[in-house]
Amino acid sequence: MIRNDVKQKLIKTFGKSPNDVGSCEVQIAVLSERIKQISNHLKAAKKDFSSLRGLMILIGKRRAFFKYLKKNDEVSYNNVMTQLKSHELI
Repeated sequence: MIRNDVKQKLIKTFGKSPNDVGSCEVQIAVLSERIKQISNHLKAAKKDFSSLRGLMILIGKRRAFFKYLKKNDEVSYNNVMTQLKSHELI
């Protein structure tokens, strides 16, 4: 799970307002952080197949959010991609 302070920082960085937790940008950022944490866990526990399955589900959700954002707001999509790369989440 993501620590609350890390999640608040992501909301502050990617959200449109301090209470914005439902926009695609915030959800992509939170999913990216969870994917990063699970990936690091799987480096140490290579046979943890239930975590691997959860990771694949999260990647699929993030991919769907990216697809939706690119289709509806390409400028925001490009901004999110550059910010995630700068935060080393992608």
